[in-house]
Amino acid sequence: MSKQKILVAGATGYLGGYITQELTLSEHFDTKIIVRDRQKVKLNDPNVEIIEAEVTKAETLAHRCDGIDVVISSVGITRQKDGLTYMDVDYQANVNLINEAKASGVKKFIYISVLNGDKMRKLKICEAKEKLVDYLKVSGLEYCIIRPNGFFSDMGDFLKMAQKGTIYLFGDGKLCLNPIHGEDLAKVCIDAISSDQKEINVGGPDLLSQNAIAELAFNAYSKPVKVIHLPDWIRLLTLWLLRIFVNSKTYGPFEFFMTAMAMDMQSPQYGTHKLETFFQEQAKKQG
Repeated sequence: MSKQKILVAGATGYLGGYITQELTLSEHFDTKIIVRDRQKVKLNDPNVEIIEAEVTKAETLAHRCDGIDVVISSVGITRQKDGLTYMDVDYQANVNLINEAKASGVKKFIYISVLNGDKMRKLKICEAKEKLVDYLKVSGLEYCIIRPNGFFSDMGDFLKMAQKGTIYLFGDGKLCLNPIHGEDLAKVCIDAISSDQKEINVGGPDLLSQNAIAELAFNAYSKPVKVIHLPDWIRLLTLWLLRIFVNSKTYGPFEFFMTAMAMDMQSPQYGTHKLETFFQEQAKKQG
């Protein structure tokens, strides 16, 4: 059986690194990654071909998808930099990839968006991601859109607050979520290569209330649990003030986090990595 040729875009990012690593563990795939600067790639695997291109510049992608069966893209920015916007990267860079994939006869395009992104289109980050989802759906390519819950790394604010002694939550803290580790999510992305599913919602193995996550954060530092619940109007006022007085580079991540934390973010449970273990490991590193 011949190997499938997979191209990973966003391979130097958090999730892209795990996806690349997972692909190299399988004998069923030939792996290529697109990077802007090969000198910055901390990868020493002779089985991975490194291709230089700038996904935000369509002309640099010419023929980069030739011979590729499946493209997996986790291209996106959490915090804007280099003067680029969410529309420049999360939308247009992925449009460039889709167009090149289609021109090269790629069979399938897998894109990682965000859970409930379609319900948060008013947010800058989700507006770009969901516009891309719309584009992919009518591209004519076979596709799969993966919608993960938050990453473990997104829960860092709980740790920061716990370290200082008090965690502030909006509302009663009973809304639930199940964030997922990058390694577990990478396995979902690889499984999607041979899956017929068009959209996959996924989260980690433990469904936890915000109060429970706060308790895990305090436990990681062996500190007493002290949670202050704030009325939701404070969250709404804070978002309004941020929108007016803070530039979009800083505002975007806060807008997403504060909006998601006011929603039920439960998703199908998957994986083996525990948030409790992650918190403990992070606390030890800081200690």
